[in-house]
Amino acid sequence: MKKLLTLLFLGSALISYGQQDPLYSQYLNNPIVLNPAYAGINDVFTGSLGYRSQWNGLDGAPTTLFATGHSSFMANKMGAGITIIRDEVGISTNTQINIAGSYKIEFGDNVLAFGLQTGINTYQEDNSNLTVFDQSDALFGENQNFTKLNFGAGAILKGSRYFVGISIPRLANSKEEINNVENEVFSRHYYLGLGYVALLSSNLSLKTGALVKAVADAPASVDLSASLLFLDKFSAGALTRNFNTYGLILGAALKENLRLGYTFEVPTNKSVGSQFNTHEVTLSIDVEIFDSHNIRENYF
Repeated sequence: MKKLLTLLFLGSALISYGQQDPLYSQYLNNPIVLNPAYAGINDVFTGSLGYRSQWNGLDGAPTTLFATGHSSFMANKMGAGITIIRDEVGISTNTQINIAGSYKIEFGDNVLAFGLQTGINTYQEDNSNLTVFDQSDALFGENQNFTKLNFGAGAILKGSRYFVGISIPRLANSKEEINNVENEVFSRHYYLGLGYVALLSSNLSLKTGALVKAVADAPASVDLSASLLFLDKFSAGALTRNFNTYGLILGAALKENLRLGYTFEVPTNKSVGSQFNTHEVTLSIDVEIFDSHNIRENYF
């Protein structure tokens, strides 16, 4: 019964109010998942893999798998990349594939980048896992499977120790008619990402960050984080989301060009309860492909 109720709740929420974007606790380490302007911004090829298991122990809870790759080219003036995201929540699976392009304007140590992306969002819903009490309900009468075209845009201002990004990964709300009932299945999300690094000593820095997400018919979400960076190789810090979820952030540079990140989150009773924790892990690598590429220390 618990599984059926959870699946029913998660499934009906997604159908009624539109698909929500996945959460990312390590956004500042891989902003391209939400902002196409990040493509090629660090003048190298960057590849990343990540996995997030949210609210472990809760039936139907979200899991997200994502892979990204992006690079600068044309003497680092432009960038291009691809993001692949598979997000499962309850009875629904949302797969996003987007190709991004960016243009960069450099002035001193600062970069102003503009980006666009296009791709497809595929939504699948398996109602066979639900026990539907009203068999005449059109929303749950059969499984759903449809694909929508996507366009997104973003801009980033970045320096050696700061980051500001704004983006709308999906510019258009997407609707689908299911058995003569029209539903919004993908909702437009607005993002503001901020980051700053304060140098405390030659071997110690403080990295702070914030991510604000806004979507219609839902309260705004605010992530705040702060981490200490040791020798520019190791990091440890804390985060909070809306002050109802708290977490630990860890990072390590395994080599000059290989980075590992891990986040552990615990929601409070204001959310789903502390018994349902969350794990997120990311692995990123930088590679010099073109003569103009240069691997160097980047905080964002």
